[in-house]
Amino acid sequence: MSLLLCPICGASLSREERAYRCPKGHSYDLAREGYVHLLPANRKHSRDPGDDREMAAARTRFLEGGWYSHLLEALCRLAAEHAGPDAVFLDAGCGEGYYTAGIAGALNAAGKLSTAAGFDLSKHALKKAARRTRLAEFAVASVYHLPVAESCADLLLDCFAPLAAEEYRRALRPGGTFLYVVPAPEHLIEMKEILYDKTYENPDQRIEYPGFRYEAVVPVRRVLHLTDASAIQDLLGMTPYAWKTGRAGLDRLRAVDRLDVTAAFRIHVFRREG
Repeated sequence: MSLLLCPICGASLSREERAYRCPKGHSYDLAREGYVHLLPANRKHSRDPGDDREMAAARTRFLEGGWYSHLLEALCRLAAEHAGPDAVFLDAGCGEGYYTAGIAGALNAAGKLSTAAGFDLSKHALKKAARRTRLAEFAVASVYHLPVAESCADLLLDCFAPLAAEEYRRALRPGGTFLYVVPAPEHLIEMKEILYDKTYENPDQRIEYPGFRYEAVVPVRRVLHLTDASAIQDLLGMTPYAWKTGRAGLDRLRAVDRLDVTAAFRIHVFRREG
């Protein structure tokens, strides 16, 4: 069973050996890695949208090092608590599929997973996601136009992706759960103190969104002891600071081969109202 819809006509897609097809004859080739491109040309605002190859590679190395395992564990726990039997799970802005695979695996192990799908603009990230797990489908698509049916999902994750609250409400069933991960005020503060002359904490906000009811805000925090310069550079490379920071700040961080840095998050838990 495929969750995906044709981005041209909106009909359900069927997965075949090498492509997805809809009843009207529209066809979308499967990449060798197993993901499909469902981003229409009129929504593709650059030649190569989303994270580039280097950023995707840096994030993959860092996450596979287990540095954000505390966030993954918290998300898996919340997903298992809120998902009912035969749950449909969507990851909006899934990147390399680290959290998609972890949550889908946890739900599957608990006998709660029906099917899952992850969406991202970056084909470089999705190449890694599709290789990581076969428990989910992966498609190049915008979080603002998810190629899925209305009210199809029981659980939706947005982890550091742009917020498309109206689209998430459309995709979730009444009573479905939306997990929204944002950086806590002190997230990566020690690295920012090296990169910038003046450092500001991230905002700590609790914002109500139409059609959603707050269930909880779950803090997740750990101090990472990075003792390898390559891990420090991978952490930088997976963040916007890699291209927002001036040469002087980047040079200061390149000179660091050990860093104790706070990895802190807020998981906002919402329930989709009827």
